[in-house]
Amino acid sequence: MRAIGITLLLLASAATVSSQNYPAGDDTYEYGGAQLTPLQKEGRNTWYFWTGGGEKFWRQVARITHGITDLLQYVDSRRRPQRFRTMGVLNDPDCTAATKPDEYGLWMDVCKEVNIPGIPSKSSGTVGLRKFNNPKFDKFTWDVNKYIADPASVEPPYLIGMTCGFCHIGMDPLNPPKDPENPRWHNFASAIGNQYFKEGTLFSLKLNPKDFRWHVADRQPPGTSDTSRFATDHIFNPNAINSIVHLAHRPSHPEKMADGSTRPVHHILKDGADSIGTAGASLRVYVNIGMCSDYWTTLHDPIRGTKMEQKPFRIDLARKDCPDWSATEARMEGAEAFLKTILPARLKDAPAAQKYLSRDAEQLRRGATVFAEQCARCHSSKQPPAEMVDETARTEWFRKAVQQSDFLDNNFLSNDRRYPVSEIGTNIGRALATNAIQGHVWSEFSSQTYKDLPAAGELKGLHNPVKPTSPISFQPPAGGRGYYRVPTLAGIWATAPYFHNNALGIFNGDPSLEGRLAAFDDAMVKLLWPEKRLGVQSMWMTSEDSELPQESGYRLKIRKGTPVNLIANINAPELQLLRNDNFFTRFIGWLIGRGRLYNTLLRRNLSPDFVVDRGHTFGSELPDADKRALIEYVRTF
Repeated sequence: MRAIGITLLLLASAATVSSQNYPAGDDTYEYGGAQLTPLQKEGRNTWYFWTGGGEKFWRQVARITHGITDLLQYVDSRRRPQRFRTMGVLNDPDCTAATKPDEYGLWMDVCKEVNIPGIPSKSSGTVGLRKFNNPKFDKFTWDVNKYIADPASVEPPYLIGMTCGFCHIGMDPLNPPKDPENPRWHNFASAIGNQYFKEGTLFSLKLNPKDFRWHVADRQPPGTSDTSRFATDHIFNPNAINSIVHLAHRPSHPEKMADGSTRPVHHILKDGADSIGTAGASLRVYVNIGMCSDYWTTLHDPIRGTKMEQKPFRIDLARKDCPDWSATEARMEGAEAFLKTILPARLKDAPAAQKYLSRDAEQLRRGATVFAEQCARCHSSKQPPAEMVDETARTEWFRKAVQQSDFLDNNFLSNDRRYPVSEIGTNIGRALATNAIQGHVWSEFSSQTYKDLPAAGELKGLHNPVKPTSPISFQPPAGGRGYYRVPTLAGIWATAPYFHNNALGIFNGDPSLEGRLAAFDDAMVKLLWPEKRLGVQSMWMTSEDSELPQESGYRLKIRKGTPVNLIANINAPELQLLRNDNFFTRFIGWLIGRGRLYNTLLRRNLSPDFVVDRGHTFGSELPDADKRALIEYVRTF
């Protein structure tokens, strides 16, 4: 999870379970898993309903942004009829749209009373967003109109907190709803990752196209979360919300910890930066969505990142002084136990699946062989013996392995290793995130092994949007940055578009079986035939002239057709040279608004890579027949 930050692991889930904790109904309150133990049920409740105290942080965000980001206004019941289409979020099946404002003048969904053992919150009407009474609320000073105009002006009656499930629960690809705006509980998969979620809408509630920040939000691809929005690393780097699958079979790798010890851990974030173990990664996620915010927000400027340098979050201090940390840490065993029950959604298990799967046995055998030769080195957790170092022998081992009927069983379909961006070739934005490097806010959540990673190779030939005839060369810094870990391919037929930024392939917003497969086919064709990609046309550009407000009140003018990342990837404190509204700043702003000085901004760009669908061209030289065979084989994952 970033700004939201819910990037935990990787899954695709279809199984459900009926729980004795909930009253029977038409859906029997089915939440993912099957035959859950008491510990797994507790973990399921944590995943769906536990906010870790983050509701206090989101109230602070609403005050600081004066309602540009406000979860309470975000869940306004008048949005319910089109929440999925316009916001990509899921309507709680136990709620209905309000027909009138409540006693405080707020439009809140009307929800059934459901008792969640040990979790004191109610549904907001949106899956993953929970409602609490605000202890600071004073009904005698309350004024709903003042609040709507500016949430900083008065305390509201409710606080809204966020759970892991807000980003990770998605439509079940094997049992999608007939109407996405009116799903039932059995239409959800617990941790597939909501690839339809439009996070940009959450962070632009009161913005319009005249404000540059609106363009940043509008260009953020659906199904992504910019998990370094809080705390900002001054890089706009939205990344796909991971699915979590086969957790019990996920590979681990030895990592050196800060105390000098070495232990096996998973690499969970896209860059493997949270490398101290699953429990540590999970707790960092909760911190990133608000837990321990009284302490956390003293370590950095949570919105603009300009008022102070980042300081490390000290886990020992949180464990000692933050009750929400201790309460959440106690729940992590159950959460992990629940997530280990989740299996990938396999297309063969879908209704009428045979209509969508190849019946050509020879083509599938060829596709498996191509996968063994081209992909399995990275995209398989079943690997040759460590002592087998000869590449020819290892390839032959894979050729035999993929022909076994159980090759896909319990296969995480990733070796979970990190590889440099210079080798992978995809857009470098997420790989350059800085929050986990030495001395920054999440440094205690990353291993020493991560911090000791050498610099990735120099990148040459990056597209220059200011002067296309002068390609950019860029050397990623060392200290952990410049790497991506290998994502799982389990259930990949249901999770297009692809790449860490969901930039490869069409987004059709259609969670039906046919809609998912259409997105899969488009993305796989573009993966294996790179000439069919958008290329330079994939850059995120402003669609009209806009302005970026500075803390002083000065508004930096930005012209139509400017790459969003040209401005959004500048270290924000450096833009404060425009902190005074005078002749000099107006002249500089005029030059930038005219497209001048863009070279200066480009030289100061923290991630000067603007084409978002480039890279990962492995297999592009294959014969067309082999590419088609590979696509048919991958469809079975």
